[in-house]
Amino acid sequence: MVSRKQSVGKYRLLVVDDEIRILKFLTSNLRTQGYEVITASNGLEALKQFHAIQPDLILLDILMPKMNGLDVLKEIRGFSKVPVIFLSAKGDERDKITGLDMGADDYIAKPFSPDELVSRIEAVMRRFRPDGPKIPDELSLGDITIDFKAHKVMVRGNVVYLTRLEWLLLSELALNADRLMPYEELLVRVWGSEYRDDVQFLRTWIRRLRSKIEEKPDAPKIIVTVTKMGYIFKRPQP
Repeated sequence: MVSRKQSVGKYRLLVVDDEIRILKFLTSNLRTQGYEVITASNGLEALKQFHAIQPDLILLDILMPKMNGLDVLKEIRGFSKVPVIFLSAKGDERDKITGLDMGADDYIAKPFSPDELVSRIEAVMRRFRPDGPKIPDELSLGDITIDFKAHKVMVRGNVVYLTRLEWLLLSELALNADRLMPYEELLVRVWGSEYRDDVQFLRTWIRRLRSKIEEKPDAPKIIVTVTKMGYIFKRPQP
């Protein structure tokens, strides 16, 4: 095994797909780009490789024998927050939302170009790397308390479960409370530059987040819309 210090690549990737042709194609292209690549051809093998190599990111097919990608992700999310990008021939929006809801960081439908895949990998890793400005251990804004160390959110005294992407979206809004966050800025910060124009996608996730933290999601007082511009996370007035 190549050690992390010896690796000439940017990140160590675990690529999981039951089609050997696709595995070879991805491995060749990603290694050319400087990544260290380890492969698995089914879900059970993926879990074994994960524990053995501790990858920086997983590229995970959904439809596989022995254990499908959704079950692999569910297992991994029980003990790790490693970034996961789903690779799937399924292009239905419901499948995309299901994967993201379970904790995936992105979803790319086959067929895709090597350049697009590398762009998605880099976007996800930019979000994941802890190299941004210092974040407080805890932030209290009215009825909401965000524990950044424990990744826990309390709303009116109750713990609220957020998916990974809901957590990232709430964090960006709350850390910029009372400041207008334009659509494009939020999309780039949370999902990457490839999503900068997907305003409808952002609206879907804002609606999901409001349903968990707003007392009246249809008449929001916390995450307020600024028409045709973006959103403001409102601090409560004293």
